[in-house]
Amino acid sequence: MSETPKGEMIPVRSPLSSKVGGRFPGIDADAIAKAEAALASLADNFTQWLEEEITKLEKARQVVHDEGLSADNTEKLYISAHDLKGLGTTYQFPIITRLAASLCRLIDEPARRSKAPLLIIDAHIDAIKAAVRANIRDDSHPVGKTLAEELEANVKQFLASE
Repeated sequence: MSETPKGEMIPVRSPLSSKVGGRFPGIDADAIAKAEAALASLADNFTQWLEEEITKLEKARQVVHDEGLSADNTEKLYISAHDLKGLGTTYQFPIITRLAASLCRLIDEPARRSKAPLLIIDAHIDAIKAAVRANIRDDSHPVGKTLAEELEANVKQFLASE
């Protein structure tokens, strides 16, 4: 005795594939090579630009120390940390991206910023500065890895205690 099918399969056409013929245009290898060459030519400036961003972060920290963890002061601190999070890897310091991301997690919520421990904020900023000073570029370096893990654990503990 054979069973009759209980449903019917209806193939759905992909609207995207019908518009582009099911294929995406190839990647222009020459354009990628030119972009990589342009980025490489700027590499000599990366450390200077990174130091300028760190100076902005340090100034934001000083304002927080002088005036307290107000909404405006911590917003500036967050923006500086967020900028470093985005630029660290570009400037060939992925450890900076990781450390700044941890700091951002600590102060990403405006309501939480006034409660963030200054000691942990300072530790993040000091770690970022130390990484550049000691040319610790990524977490394959044992000090970089230890710093990042310890700071991330402190942030996780603080967030869990809320």
